[in-house]
Amino acid sequence: MSTQTADTSVRSSIVVDAPIERAFSVFTDEISTWWPPTHHILPAELAGMVFEPREGGYVYDRGIDGSECRWARVLVYEPPTRLVISWDINLQWQLEPDPRRTSEVEVRFIAEEPSQTRVQLEHRNLDRHGEGWEQMRDAVGSPDGWGIGLRRFADVLRS
Repeated sequence: MSTQTADTSVRSSIVVDAPIERAFSVFTDEISTWWPPTHHILPAELAGMVFEPREGGYVYDRGIDGSECRWARVLVYEPPTRLVISWDINLQWQLEPDPRRTSEVEVRFIAEEPSQTRVQLEHRNLDRHGEGWEQMRDAVGSPDGWGIGLRRFADVLRS
C-alpha cells in the first residue's frame, strides 16, 4: 500500500486479493465490514453504515437508536470501476452543510489479474474546507486515515 500527500489532495493505493466486481461490491455494499469503527461522527452507538448505490444517493451511519448521519453524497457511481463521493465533514469533524466547503473522494478499481484489483483512492479539493484545511489533509493522509481503512478493506477481502 502507498499513500502520498501533495498540495490539496491525498492519494492512496492498494492491491487487494479479489476480482474487480467483488472489490467494488465490498467497498460499497459492505462498507460496514471494513470502515474503522472509531471513524464516525454519529453521536449514537453505531448500528451500521449504508452506501446508497446510485448517483444522488448518500453514505450514512445509522445509530442503534434509529438516528442517521448522512456524511457523504454519491456523486459518481460506475460499477465496478469508479465512484466519487463528497466528504461533507468539516474541520471540527462535524457535518458540513455547505457543498462548496466539502472535498471529494474518488476511488478507482483496476483489474490487475482476474483475482487481484488495484484500488486507487484520491481525496481531493481539501482546500475547500477553508482556513486550516491542512489539518484535514494531514488527518486523512495519516496511517490512521485512509491508510487504516484500505488495510481493513484488504483484510476483509482476504477472509
